[in-house]
Amino acid sequence: MADITAGMVKELRERTGLGMMECKKALEEAAGDMKKAEDLLRIRSGAKAGKMAGRVAAEGAIGVYVSADAKLGALVEVNCETDFVAKDANFAGFVKSAAELAASKGITDVDTLAGSELSPGLTIEAARQALVMKLGENMSVRRIAVHRAKGKLAYYLHGTRIGVMLDLEGGDDVLGKDLSMHIAASKPISISRDQVAEELISREREIARARALESGKPANLVDRIVEGSVQKYLAEVTLLGQPFVKDDKVTVEKLLTSRGARVVAFTLFIVGEGIEKKSSDFAAEVAAQAAQAR
Repeated sequence: MADITAGMVKELRERTGLGMMECKKALEEAAGDMKKAEDLLRIRSGAKAGKMAGRVAAEGAIGVYVSADAKLGALVEVNCETDFVAKDANFAGFVKSAAELAASKGITDVDTLAGSELSPGLTIEAARQALVMKLGENMSVRRIAVHRAKGKLAYYLHGTRIGVMLDLEGGDDVLGKDLSMHIAASKPISISRDQVAEELISREREIARARALESGKPANLVDRIVEGSVQKYLAEVTLLGQPFVKDDKVTVEKLLTSRGARVVAFTLFIVGEGIEKKSSDFAAEVAAQAAQAR
């Protein structure tokens, strides 16, 4: 049987909102597989899919740059080891410079950015290494998104940990900012339903079917229940299907239609999203160090 740590139970609780013992039992049944354990709990309890924010595991900051004409922009995520360094002015300056350089040269590849010059003779990689020496922590440029707008770019930074960039045709600056804030709060995975990966839809369909069958629903109603669950899921995870955060009586799609506007594309970065945090057993670590010292 796989060892189930307190950290694993905590992560599953954050994903599902369910009790500690329920999460521990599910992890044991799933032999420590987090995804399988989450599916088990969702089948049994109807819990929603885990939010991306529950997977945040690294420190760092999101940098943003938008040109004066709002036609060119970039988001960059740079990771470091501690929140202390993430708030350092030198680190913040590096993140901002990386975003501007990526946008101005249209660089979307981390390795290409590393070899590009911030100033004559000083590459991003050289600047990073100097900053590591100065601040005493490892750091890395993790990902980049460059936008060349068909409409006009809008953006929103929630502190330095969540960044959104949006390409909006029609509407005005206020609408662009409102929609960017909505994306930061509601975290859609795509603009519309047709952009949702079939793998995700299939997973939701399987969970809904298992849940319906386990609850004893009549066989002739199962297909209808499953389809309803899938449609509800698609409304929750797509920008157009979500209720607008500033007026939940209308969807984003209806808001855009009323304003004669269209979202062409968006990028959402959350610091550390998807990085599995290495958890350590402090007592075991001390014991291991003591053993090595003998």
